[in-house]
Amino acid sequence: MLCGSLLLMSACAMDESPGRRPPPAPPGVTATAGSATSVHVMWNLASGEPEIAGYEVYRGRTKVKDVPGGAHMVDITRLRPSTTYVFTVRARGTAGDLGPPSAEVRATTPAAGAADRRAPTRPGRLAGKAVGGKAAQLSWGPSTDDRDVASYDILQGDSKIHSVGGEQTAAVVTGLRPGTEYSFTVRARDAADNVSPVSRAVRLTTAPGEDDGRGTEPTGFRAGTRRTDGAYSIELSWLPPRVDGVITEYEIQLDGRRATTLVWGGTPPRDRATYSFYVGREPGVAYRVRIRAKLPDGTWGGFSAERTVTTGR
Repeated sequence: MLCGSLLLMSACAMDESPGRRPPPAPPGVTATAGSATSVHVMWNLASGEPEIAGYEVYRGRTKVKDVPGGAHMVDITRLRPSTTYVFTVRARGTAGDLGPPSAEVRATTPAAGAADRRAPTRPGRLAGKAVGGKAAQLSWGPSTDDRDVASYDILQGDSKIHSVGGEQTAAVVTGLRPGTEYSFTVRARDAADNVSPVSRAVRLTTAPGEDDGRGTEPTGFRAGTRRTDGAYSIELSWLPPRVDGVITEYEIQLDGRRATTLVWGGTPPRDRATYSFYVGREPGVAYRVRIRAKLPDGTWGGFSAERTVTTGR
């Protein structure tokens, strides 16, 4: 399901009870096995009111982790091999109110194997570049293992900040500070939780000052108009930005002003996305339109290229 609001018109509404409101359910929850006994759970930071103090992560109906409000990922450990687990996440406001649970996500841990004590090889050459002031793109050569590489850990300094599946050799790190130097390394992990030596470090500095969102904008942006029953709508399509996580929210601007906020209530598209919205009945009206995504860390990405469309053409 897709919800949107255009100027003062709303395509979907939510009942609000008087008094204090609980936090919303965290969107974009994913779960990926990190080893035979661990799963990496990630979600998009909940935004808006009330302020988020923390998150609670549940395995089934059991709470297994408390996470600070500024974090949006965690490793769940001490799991069983070859087992499917169901996870949800709930946000907790500063007043202690718990929001509703997120959508359920499932992850299956791989088999442990017998007496595997051999660690994967060190990941190949790590390369990275800053994209604007708040993000970095990393890539590395794959590790090898006598069984299989289950996942890769991304470290910032000495701290693990992210994990990706063993088939992935690239990642996008968001939520960085403009004008700041960072050092990243990567290590491989197999199903038995054997860990490789860390890669050589890559050092980079994010762009200073205001972030321009380079590298986090929707691409392949297209815009046109359509007339139905005497009314005009703007038809849009785009490719979501490449980030680690799920994009669940977009902002569309018309003539430099916010016109519509889109929120996917179901499974957001990972490939080309489409959306259309009503703009009136008058022909010959020109609009400048562009779009940007809310990233999993709660910040806005860069704007797409701007397109100009005219009703009736």
